Amino acid sequence: MSIVVEHEIRRRKILERAVDVFVDEGFENTTFQKIADRCKITRTTLYLYFHNKREIFNYSIKQLLNKVEGDLSGVLKNSRLSHAEKLKRTLSMILDRLEENRRLLSVILDYLLCLSKSSDTAESRVRRRTIRLRHILAGVLIEGIKAGEIKKIDVHAADDLFYGIIETAIFRLTVFKRQSVEELKGTVEFAVRKLCGP
Repeated sequence: MSIVVEHEIRRRKILERAVDVFVDEGFENTTFQKIADRCKITRTTLYLYFHNKREIFNYSIKQLLNKVEGDLSGVLKNSRLSHAEKLKRTLSMILDRLEENRRLLSVILDYLLCLSKSSDTAESRVRRRTIRLRHILAGVLIEGIKAGEIKKIDVHAADDLFYGIIETAIFRLTVFKRQSVEELKGTVEFAVRKLCGP
């Protein structure tokens, strides 16, 4: 096994254990030392992989978003699916990924609450991280309208509606500690049906 592969395996293990520390301690109380201790490595070794806890945290979010985008790519490229079906599957897949990563979502919420106490604006950070997702949703809507499968609607308003469902899922998983957001899939189904119906 090459050194690069071993390095990536160790990096992934560090990220998995770091999420545990963030969940147990909260973002603000997590330290580089606590992450190193949980990983059973020294801080010096941890510095070989990451510069600070924020980098670890941001890398965890980036991995989640990359996985979601990779999963969505297969759905969006499937020419056998109608645009309405692509929209339903895209949103359903996003809800599934949120459900699977609810622990990380709790840490993200904690982080955003910490940001709101500082001069950084949490909303602008979230917007930067989610802009591609919103573009994906808008793109499916636009293609569906052009193909005549989706009614001529205000794409921005529909995009806000679907993004609002995603935000609702995050809220339910993190604040209400729900284990599932299955009922929101029914909401997605209803909304898409209304967009495609007479």
